[in-house]
Amino acid sequence: MTTLRTLALAAILMSVGYLLGQANVGANFVNAQQVGENVPEETVEKIRVANRNLNEAMEALKSAGMYESVTEGPNAFLILSGGGNARQDLESGRGVDPETFAGLYAGRAIPEIQDLIGKDEQNRLTYNDEVIRIYSKSRLQRVLANRTKLTEVNF
Repeated sequence: MTTLRTLALAAILMSVGYLLGQANVGANFVNAQQVGENVPEETVEKIRVANRNLNEAMEALKSAGMYESVTEGPNAFLILSGGGNARQDLESGRGVDPETFAGLYAGRAIPEIQDLIGKDEQNRLTYNDEVIRIYSKSRLQRVLANRTKLTEVNF
């Protein structure tokens, strides 16, 4: 008899939950956290200073011929790693850095690259009909080791 009551109670609770879900009861209380929401002003200023410094480092690397991006905005991964050529990486088909991959995936490619970005039948991101991959593990390790050396920060 106890098992029957337990099963009946479970069925009732599931039914009530289903009905409440279908009616969107309580949906107005659920909100996704907004990025940057409630960031203290002192922290916002530090982020702005870091962004200005990142842009200056990007321009210095560009001037030295050590940086090229294929996405909008500065690529912090390449800049903090001492530079890189995302266009060459993309065209080689051997993989791109994580930030370039994220930017391409998010639709932030520069205009001349955007037209060549697509998806294959498995919904994977492609460039010139070739699947875009991220750097190999060994290359990521080398780049991150260089970044550690340059930034003097151990991860």
